[in-house]
Amino acid sequence: MSYYSHQFSLAILALLPLVSGHGYVAQVAIDGTDYYGNVPNADPVPSIVRQINDVAPVKGASNPYLNCGQDAQLASVVANANPSSQLQFWWKGGDGSNWPHNIGPIMTYMAQCVNTTCDQYNSTNAEWFKIEETGLQPGNKVWYQQNIMNGGPANVTLPPTLAPGQYLIRHEIIALHLANEMGGAEFYPSCTQVNVQGDQSAVAPASDEVTFPGGYSDNDPGIYDPTIFDTPVQYTFPGPAVVPFAAANTSSPTSSNSSSTTTSTPVPSSTASASGSGGGVQCQVSTAQTAFSMYARQPRSVSRVMRRWWESLTSLS
Repeated sequence: MSYYSHQFSLAILALLPLVSGHGYVAQVAIDGTDYYGNVPNADPVPSIVRQINDVAPVKGASNPYLNCGQDAQLASVVANANPSSQLQFWWKGGDGSNWPHNIGPIMTYMAQCVNTTCDQYNSTNAEWFKIEETGLQPGNKVWYQQNIMNGGPANVTLPPTLAPGQYLIRHEIIALHLANEMGGAEFYPSCTQVNVQGDQSAVAPASDEVTFPGGYSDNDPGIYDPTIFDTPVQYTFPGPAVVPFAAANTSSPTSSNSSSTTTSTPVPSSTASASGSGGGVQCQVSTAQTAFSMYARQPRSVSRVMRRWWESLTSLS
């Protein structure tokens, strides 16, 4: 291999963590029926997931993209759901590999699409209530987010008494591997459009609702945490409490080996941007994150990508 090929190789290798270190919701399953999300920046196809234009995290608690993700666009489909429906959210890295982070909470909010259907609803002023929050596994050393990194979905159960109507489901991962610095938290919100059927009557009180932005502050204990790598972890969830009529949900928060009626995962058809948004500390897979993950198995998908790339490069030299 020539000197220039070698230098180019090193440059590409250095960029790999930045490309794979971001992601999006690639697939949602509702009671076993799969709906695929759109790859950021790809030509959209009908979906229930609002498409974002950048796989980078939202930075800063006052960022308007904290609402539904980076420049999220209306989705064209609204899926039917029922009280106690079982949902699975499948997250992927920006390069199509497994989700790249394993430190931080997973939370799910809902908001009614007021006076219209969700495919027409502007969520800028939506009033969100929390239906679940998932943090650490027993022992307070490993986050449930690790299971998503391992390729499993995040599981969510809709409240059994939720009033019928059209709702946005705001499913969010907060990556905290840089949260020991102010502004380091990385927000990954995603919005899915559903129509909840039935004749239930539970609604969230106004005191339990928040807007995004507005629901978090950059100095909230669960967003800025100088002790995030101290174990056992003592963690405080940001945002409002889970609404009372959802607090009794007993579903498993994540699955390490779960599948729905269709298990294939779409491969990105276009290259998504990995630039940051909103300023603050920029994403890299830190040494501390790697050390923290020693408690669980690491995915090998990025290694496979690197090997294939290296083999193709050496064959040309």
